[in-house]
Amino acid sequence: MDLQKYFDAPVSRDWQTMNDGTVRFALVGLGWWTTDFVIPAVADSDLCTVTVAVSGSADKAEHVASDVDTLKAAMTYDEFVDGAATESYDAVYIATPNSRHREYAEAAARHGKAVLCEKPMEATVEDAEAMIDACDDAGVTLMVAYRMHTEPMVRLARRVVADGHIGDPRLVQGMNAQPLLEMNGDLDQWRLDPDLTGYGTSVMDLGIYPLNTARFVLDADPVAVQSMMISKHEAFADVPDERATFAVRYDDGTYAACGTSQNAFDTTSLDIVGTNGNLTLKPAFHMETTLTVTTDDGTYESTAESADQMEEEFDYFANQLLAGEKVYADGRHGLLDMRAIAAIHDAADRGETIRL
Repeated sequence: MDLQKYFDAPVSRDWQTMNDGTVRFALVGLGWWTTDFVIPAVADSDLCTVTVAVSGSADKAEHVASDVDTLKAAMTYDEFVDGAATESYDAVYIATPNSRHREYAEAAARHGKAVLCEKPMEATVEDAEAMIDACDDAGVTLMVAYRMHTEPMVRLARRVVADGHIGDPRLVQGMNAQPLLEMNGDLDQWRLDPDLTGYGTSVMDLGIYPLNTARFVLDADPVAVQSMMISKHEAFADVPDERATFAVRYDDGTYAACGTSQNAFDTTSLDIVGTNGNLTLKPAFHMETTLTVTTDDGTYESTAESADQMEEEFDYFANQLLAGEKVYADGRHGLLDMRAIAAIHDAADRGETIRL
């Protein structure tokens, strides 16, 4: 089978059906990710604009608003929950600490606004379930922000697997690690606080990438997990997984082995081995992704310039809203990851295989 045609073809938005219309966003949570990545991406997007800034600090919200021409309102979290300026936005993007996602998703649902929520959905399975119920009851769309789903090279990897170019998938190896304390030396940061992050830090924040990206590329779901984890560094005393490894069995019969750590060298990769070849995404989960596919016919590597992942994600979400179509990573998709993450931690505690 000729793989070269896949890599020669220009990267396209195979999901885009709408070219007109604009979805106005309220950004709930104005940390570095929102200010450094989301706001510039939305400014360049085709179907989105930012009109409302929401922060725990009124001064911070006003400061961000003063730098963005399209912003019409700035408010605190309490004002957002109470329904301020609901006429100024159509949808919300939630990028707060995990344990606060539910509160703001429920508020958005009460206000009749669609929700794009950062992964993981929440700090616990129960809170994720409550988010789904709130959005279902209000009849609003809930999507979990897995930016790899709209990354062109990841979408190409999914197509290569679906079209049988590596045969039947057999094994996955995923790795995602970063030196959190070098990136942010504050020991009081929320990713080290179990009340804010959830079951732990490394699997919740980083391990979810290989877990979920493998789901997407394979078009398969996890059905059983095993795990080991440990925390040695004093900064990780309150969370169980300074570093962790976990194994996953997917419902297509593929087995995955994943490693993750918030206290290790910065690296990301995803390898999928099939009966007739293998594909590698490396870097896999950064803002630029490279795809390499190897079969008996040779090795093929992507040469297409990677798109802005946040711009792709926001435009996809807006496209689906404007078209009245379902989103791929809906709340139930995200809930399955939450259940898998809870099971990974349970498996480490019990030393057993946990079935989902």
